[in-house]
Amino acid sequence: MSEGGNPDQYWFCVKHHRVETVDDLCPGKHRMGPYDSREAAANALVIAQARNEEWDEEDERWDDAGLED
Repeated sequence: MSEGGNPDQYWFCVKHHRVETVDDLCPGKHRMGPYDSREAAANALVIAQARNEEWDEEDERWDDAGLED
């Protein structure tokens, strides 16, 4: 097995903008994942953007409620 994964997982390489498997992985600093399906890995940037937006909204709710650190 290559560095960093098992054969049932997929990653998205942000350097090459492609889905990768354990047989063909770029260095970890270029990867997002692992994901359980090729489709999820292909949508890694969309998933990350949605999560970032959710976290930003949650931060705003905390700020509006006066619950800052």
